[in-house]
Amino acid sequence: MDPNHTGPEEYGHGGDTPRQRPPRESLTSDLGQHTPVPARTVQLVSGDFLLTVNPVDGSEIEPCPPAERPARPGRLTESERAEVERAAAPPLPPGPAQPALPLLARQDERESLVRLLARGRSVRLVGPGGSGRTRLLDVVAEDCADLAPDGVVRLNGHRRTADDLVHDLFHAVFDAPLHRPDRDELLESVREIGAVVVLDDLEFGGAALDELLDATPECAFLFAATPDVADPSADAGVEDVELSGLDRAAGLDLLGHAVGRTLTDEEATWAGDLWFESEGLPLRFVQAGALLRQRDRLRAGTSAVDEFGVFEDVRPDEAPYDPADGDEVPLPSLGEAAAPAPLLASRLSASARATLRFAVALGGEVPHQAHLPALVGDTHADAALGELVSCGLVSPVGARYRLAAGVPAQLEAAGYTDDADARIREAAQHYAWWTGHPSVTPERVCAESDAILAALTALSPLAAGPADEPSTAVRLARTAAPAFAAGLHWSAWERALRAGAEAARIAGDVGEQAYFHHELGIHALCAGQLDRARAELEASIGLRGALADKRGTVAGRRALALVADRSGVPLAIAPTAAEEVPEAHVEESASPPRGVPMAFPDLQPPADTGLVVPGVVPPATVPQRTKDGVPGGLKGLAKRNLVAAGAGALLVAVLGTVVTLGATSGNDPASPSENVGVNPSASQGLDDGSLDADPAAGNKGDTGKATSRPTDPGPDGTLGTADDPTPTATESDEPSDDDTGSKEPGEPGEPDEPDEPTPSGTKPTQSQKPPTSPSPSPTETETEEPTEKPTESESESPTGEPTTSDSASGPASSAPIETSASADQSTDPGTPDGDETMI
Repeated sequence: MDPNHTGPEEYGHGGDTPRQRPPRESLTSDLGQHTPVPARTVQLVSGDFLLTVNPVDGSEIEPCPPAERPARPGRLTESERAEVERAAAPPLPPGPAQPALPLLARQDERESLVRLLARGRSVRLVGPGGSGRTRLLDVVAEDCADLAPDGVVRLNGHRRTADDLVHDLFHAVFDAPLHRPDRDELLESVREIGAVVVLDDLEFGGAALDELLDATPECAFLFAATPDVADPSADAGVEDVELSGLDRAAGLDLLGHAVGRTLTDEEATWAGDLWFESEGLPLRFVQAGALLRQRDRLRAGTSAVDEFGVFEDVRPDEAPYDPADGDEVPLPSLGEAAAPAPLLASRLSASARATLRFAVALGGEVPHQAHLPALVGDTHADAALGELVSCGLVSPVGARYRLAAGVPAQLEAAGYTDDADARIREAAQHYAWWTGHPSVTPERVCAESDAILAALTALSPLAAGPADEPSTAVRLARTAAPAFAAGLHWSAWERALRAGAEAARIAGDVGEQAYFHHELGIHALCAGQLDRARAELEASIGLRGALADKRGTVAGRRALALVADRSGVPLAIAPTAAEEVPEAHVEESASPPRGVPMAFPDLQPPADTGLVVPGVVPPATVPQRTKDGVPGGLKGLAKRNLVAAGAGALLVAVLGTVVTLGATSGNDPASPSENVGVNPSASQGLDDGSLDADPAAGNKGDTGKATSRPTDPGPDGTLGTADDPTPTATESDEPSDDDTGSKEPGEPGEPDEPDEPTPSGTKPTQSQKPPTSPSPSPTETETEEPTEKPTESESESPTGEPTTSDSASGPASSAPIETSASADQSTDPGTPDGDETMI
């Protein structure tokens, strides 16, 4: 390991490697700069998926190619099994070897367990914490080594689910590196295992225990659990064996072995009182033996100072000691013997006390002895683990150590949690550096998973300080989660991802939130939880789209497509978050983003009959009149510049939508499409007084069918008279005679064709006010929509606008698309001339 480099490089973002310091001597050759270590990815097979654990952009998943699928796993050899068992055992603490204590008064329970296991029965050993369950399991495992074809398999159930234990059993027997089989393949393999499974620290019962037993019909289990764990179901077929405390004689015998000498009468009396108070738990006698050994060293230290002086090179524990000698060190009180952790800790070294503070802050998890020098700040702090083991303050749990039963509560009462927040931050910073170092393998990270997750869980709710940018919890989860995934410890992987997502949310780091949601989606996809995978991946894609993270978005979309393929449900037609909406083309119609109904509000019909005014519906909104009579929407803003801006493909697409709605609507007067008021298609400009509406250049390729101005003069031979035929919108749609409204003389706001003078040749007076709102588009194709007849007050207003019509001529929705001037409008002598602009 490189203790000077604190940047995560293996399972996180590669940090900048510091430059090499210049040599102190000029003759020393410069070896050059260090090159950054690239982030290391791991490929593994999960079911029929090929998973690439990518700690930078997020893991990638795809169907496993046939060439990459692993062969059927074979069983481990004897040497490989021995290596697996050695790795699963707790490490030996440094220092002198501690004498093994004998198993006293457990012969009946031992024979009963061996007899039941030999008959293929599963047994549950139930006893309180400190009753010696783990020690009895070790002895029974040695007795059952030759009972089953696959021997004895040692597992630990601390914070493990039934699914985790099935996978652990599979990897303990079969050789399948970087392979996590799916459920069917897993069950098929473990059904072939015939072994005695010794499972310590079981934490579940009921249906979960039934699931574990049903998956392994050829195995006989020996469980060890506390009384607070749920009982097996009635049909499980598991027998319970109670483990009680020792009797008084066995307790005194165990205390003598723990002290290493014969007890005095005073100590025997004191031990009798302790037996009554502790109900004969063996752990209490082990800790009481540690108290007596510490008392002996204190007495020997006092005698050594008196005899040799303080400057003599004499070790107090090597000085001769006669128990008969008088001393001034009294025996611990009964209360101190019942809760001996504070007194024992006070007589340990400073490194051991600091280790206890870290363990209390981490919820009872003791860091591995290799981490103690960095955490405590003492190069010899690894020896503190030996002190704690010899005092009975810690007990083995699988391949690690935890505080013994009752010790955390005793130390908390003694004030060992005063600086817990600082200890948690120190542990998290250390583990964030360690898990990201390239020399640390995923297996080592998984072995330290409980301490890492304890630091991560305790740190994530804490608010990030100014110096924690990015948050320490985010960095720890970022480096530890890929290692858990590569080490096939998927329950720890999920817990790290969830804690990291919460820490990233608190820290406000959107990019890290997207990463954790992506990884949670990948984890759910591998676990077969497709709905949760879809939700997590969509959240990740949205966050990464907001950050313009193209590589991460592509990885998320690939995984989301795989989810859709497995679930059989296609991806949503609507664009996901941060996804660009495709542009509307000329040949297709574009609907509003939030649906069509909002674009067609219901309008109340007027009291009198209105006129039919040809016009064009604006692209996105329909002009409406407010309560004050002021036209809303684009009508009050559109002038000459809006005419130019409205030209193009988007207007053609909207026209196609309006034509389709008009053609397919029924004759229901209450339909929203029957009550839409629109602008006139052409109006006078304020600058040149022209009513010309030149067609846009982009409309030459328009596929909609619309007619231009009337070309047939009718029977009288004059264009613009009342007998001219009405042009049709399409070849197939012929309007009826009642489809167009009649033009009443003197009505304002009805401009005639700009190039055709009115028959009377008169110009409009000041009382004849044309509509002030221009057309939103200068196209030739226009839609005639029903409008209501303006009232007197509206006709006098310069902002008067057409409304819906309920005239007897029939529903206005059947009116065809016309040009800006109809035949019956051209005969009105009151229409304004196209050569003059009226204000």
